[in-house]
Parts: sequence; structure tokens; C-alpha cells
Amino acid sequence: MIHVLLLDDHAVVRAGYRQLIDSEPDMRVVGEAANSSQACELLRNEVVDVAVVDLDLKGDSGLEAIRRLRQRQSSLKVLVFSMHTHEGYALQSLRAGAQGYLTKDSDPEAMLRAVRQVHQGRRLFPPEVVDAVLADPCRLRASPFAQLTPREFEVLRLATDGHSVDAVAQALHLSPKTVHNHMSLIRAKLDVSSDFKLLRLAAQHGLARL
Repeated sequence: MIHVLLLDDHAVVRAGYRQLIDSEPDMRVVGEAANSSQACELLRNEVVDVAVVDLDLKGDSGLEAIRRLRQRQSSLKVLVFSMHTHEGYALQSLRAGAQGYLTKDSDPEAMLRAVRQVHQGRRLFPPEVVDAVLADPCRLRASPFAQLTPREFEVLRLATDGHSVDAVAQALHLSPKTVHNHMSLIRAKLDVSSDFKLLRLAAQHGLARL
């Protein structure tokens, strides 16, 4: 039996996942969470094999959630189920510790197969992401965001999505000063001189909208 934890901030979405997973004879949902703190607390009391995690959590960070969950239970397998199709999100999920990445436009059977595959220890990522990370350093360097750490990528994503420094700090459990420092490092790594140019660069690569 595969014991599954659902981490998504939409109760209706979680209910749909639960119905789908619980209908299978070899898996069941043992817990639901709307944020990373709730998910970590559930790990104290439940045996979990696979966590299905959304990257877009209200007032929280999906990448940070992956890191925290894996710190709490190193044997946990993480499957990201996200609306984002940009390979940068899959790349950073892999770096944060996820074993699989699936987009929400996938059919229900694909999700069930993905849960089984990551539970078996197999990685499940778009081929272009696996190639970029494991096989093609030149391609990896071609993306300006590939050089960012998962924490920096999440700061960038939240900041270019219109969140204030205080909101980013709260979502990532950081101080506002630390967020400012991350933003300075991000601008330096990406060779941009202002937040507007940073936003424009993210928009050009499909990570933000002007």
C-alpha cells in the first residue's frame, strides 16, 4: 500500500485527488495539508511514502515545502503536480529534492502512474529537463535562471509575481533583510541593474508577465 500526502492550498482540488487515489487498491491518502507547516506536522504522526505537492501555495512556497518535507523525512518521495509548464520549475523542483514533476493538464491515469513510479524510486521528469541537468551542461547554462539556487528561484518567482518583500519573507520563512540580500544576488547573477529589468527578463523567458 502506497501512503500518500496531498499538499495543495485548494480544498476542492485535494478532494478530487483523494477520490482518485483512494479508488485504487494499492494506494490511499493518509493526510491533506494546505501549507508546508501542516504537511510537516502530518509527518510526525503518519507514515507517508509519496507527497503530491503543488508549487503555488497561498502565503507559502512549494519549493521550500519540498525542502522541509525531505528534511523531516529523507525517505519521502515527492511528486510535484503543477500548472507550470516552463522547464525552469521542473529543474528547480529536482534541485529541491523532488523525484517527479507532472503538469496539471495531464490525465488522471498519468498522475496515478506517476505516484507508483516515484514510489518505486524512479525519476519522472520532462526529458528536456533531465537532459539539461544530467547530460547537457551547455544547454543548462543557456537558461539565465539555471544558475539560481531553488531558494533564489523562489524569491525571484514570488517577487516578479507582485509580492512585496515582507510577503516573500513570510512565504519563505525568512527575514525581509535576507530577501533583500537574495534579490541583490539574483540581480548580480542575472546581470540586471533594477527590479524592472529583472521583471522584464523573467517575462521574456516565460516566468512572469509584465
